[in-house]
Parts: sequence; structure tokens; C-alpha cells
Amino acid sequence: MKTLAVIPARYLSTRFPGKPLALIANKPMIQWVYERVSQVRTFDEVIVATDSPDIVAVITGIGGKASLTHSDHLSGTDRVWEIAEKIPEAPYVFNVQGDEPMIDPLHLEEASRLLENHHDSIDIVTLKAPIVSVEAFKDPNVVKVVTDTKGKALYFSRSPIPHGGVGYRHIGVYGYRREALSRFVSLPVSPLETTEKLEQLRALEAGMHLHVMEVEKAPIGVDTPEDLQHVQALLLQMEDAECRL
Repeated sequence: MKTLAVIPARYLSTRFPGKPLALIANKPMIQWVYERVSQVRTFDEVIVATDSPDIVAVITGIGGKASLTHSDHLSGTDRVWEIAEKIPEAPYVFNVQGDEPMIDPLHLEEASRLLENHHDSIDIVTLKAPIVSVEAFKDPNVVKVVTDTKGKALYFSRSPIPHGGVGYRHIGVYGYRREALSRFVSLPVSPLETTEKLEQLRALEAGMHLHVMEVEKAPIGVDTPEDLQHVQALLLQMEDAECRL
């Protein structure tokens, strides 16, 4: 049994060009992500999938694995599948976004074990965390998720759901059974996916089982240069605290 983790990293980002190579405490962001994902004990192989030779050079320069993928992929999931197709011995494939330098390796490990232990009933595993502010609950850039009592996803939305209830934000990490990933990338773009601009709704509309594992706190991702500065300050604080121990 082998679990593959793929980190899609697109250099030509519309909102933040060159984002994977943006420096955080003198280290490219993609390196932070790769090093954190590489700490996950249940991941047998970690590969960065990118459209940029410069990103490949950064990862191979630290002894990691990276691969150039086609530049015309419509989504990071398609980029992940391009890598996974070449590694047929991996029954589980994780997609960890390249703009999550603060992702918690323990959360990834727990999700990986959950997927493996429920192979027969779960197609995809992903994460959620409680929303801690009214502003975030109303923010369309914060994706909300509602589940049934056993953690099965019922819906994802940019709107504040559920009305008047406790809100959870979706964390964009996905672990797939290989067969589920293969099926997902073969499906046409779905109506709800188009409406909400949320790729995971394609899987829900196709009747796939998405299990949403709750964690105590969402990591801070990087979507803008302002996010980058915030994350840098937090990571420097964490490193300083560790040096004092």
C-alpha cells in the first residue's frame, strides 16, 4: 500500500503571479509547503507538480521531488492526476495546495489514516474547522461546508451556511482513493460547480462520498501579498518560540 502526496504549484497565478516562489523568511513558499508535507509519516512519496522549471529547481535543490506538468491544466486536481497516472502502485493520492505553508502535518496524517481505514466507504477525505468570526462567515472567499452527523459532506458554498447555525470553513486538502480521483477528473464540469466556482461540488453532484474531518483550527493560506506578510510574521514567531525551548 502506498500513499502519494502531490503539491500542485502553478507559477502563472492570476491573482498572485509567482506566488510559489515568494519568499517567507528567506525561503520560497513552496519549500515551506514541501517540508511540512514531507513530515507526514503516512505519505510514502511527495512530489511537487508545477508548470515552472524554477519551482522544479527549488525543490530538487533541497533534495526533493518535482515534476513539470502540462501548462494548460484547468485545475490543480488535473495536475495531480497527471502525476498519479504515472504511479499506478499508489491506491491513495493526496492533493495538498502549494499555498498552504502552515498546513499541519498531523492533520494530514490523521486524514490519511482515516481514508485508508475506511477505504470501502469513503471516496474523498477533506478537512474543516470552526469559523471564529462573523466577518469570515459572511466572506465569500471563505468556503463553508455542512455535513451530516457522521461527517459526510452535504454541501459546500461561498454563502453563509447553515443559516443561524455554527459555521465551518472548508480547508482545501483532498485525499482520494485512486479510483475516485480517476473518476473525478473524467467527469464534466457540473452545474453547481459552475455556479459556486467550487470544484468539489462536481464530486457531490456525481454522488461521491466526501468525508469531512474536523480539526481545531484552519491553517492560514496565502492568496495575496498581504497574506504572505501575515504568514511570515506567524512563522517567525513559531521559529523563535522553538529556539527558546
